[in-house]
Amino acid sequence: MATILMPLPSHGFDPSETGIPWRVLSDLGHRIVFATPDGQAGVADRLMVTGRGLGLLASVLKADQNGREAYEAMVASSEFRSPLRYEVIDELSFDALLLPGGHAKEMKPYLESRLLQRAVVECFARDKPVGAICHGVVLAARSKASSGKSVLHGRKTTALLRRQELLAWTLTRLYLGDYYRTYPMTVEDEVRASLAQPVDFRPGPLSISRDTPERPNGFAVIDRNYVSARWPGDAYGFSRALAGLL
Repeated sequence: MATILMPLPSHGFDPSETGIPWRVLSDLGHRIVFATPDGQAGVADRLMVTGRGLGLLASVLKADQNGREAYEAMVASSEFRSPLRYEVIDELSFDALLLPGGHAKEMKPYLESRLLQRAVVECFARDKPVGAICHGVVLAARSKASSGKSVLHGRKTTALLRRQELLAWTLTRLYLGDYYRTYPMTVEDEVRASLAQPVDFRPGPLSISRDTPERPNGFAVIDRNYVSARWPGDAYGFSRALAGLL
């Protein structure tokens, strides 16, 4: 079975995009190792866990029951409670890398980490399986190979869609401000800019329903050792696709 590294920020990551892959892959016998900037257990985006502050849209935007239950089980695990520090990632022998997402501003230290970008480049160079979902694809896109180009240059990928990001922002901006805009540039626009050609970005079918353990049909794009997905609603399909690469 594989050892999979899942780096996280100290705060703000999405509970479904971490908990569901952890549950699916752990149930298959794989081992998940966590890493955070300071070696302390991370904390998910509380709005996505509880829905408090999301108003009438809480039931649609927050993690569903599957996501919340998976997250609660993950945070109770001994591996989650004892993460590594980013600085020691180079010393860890792992077989695959999993890059979850989240849109809270607290995600920035994770998305901008040179240490994590270096780990991403190393995994691509060694053809280790890499999975990235939602904003996790931004971290991959920012990771530059020795050529100076993104590791995603020449690969096919998906990520959080522009229309998904802007819709959530438009519906909540009156009371949440720019909560759904991590950066001025959308995820899709930044990821597209790192690719070799526009057709390498795959938006997939539009869906507002989340996949489930019984129907793990979330959209995922596989290109050699790399698998990507768009949002928490793809988490089961994404997790199964990554498992297939291990």
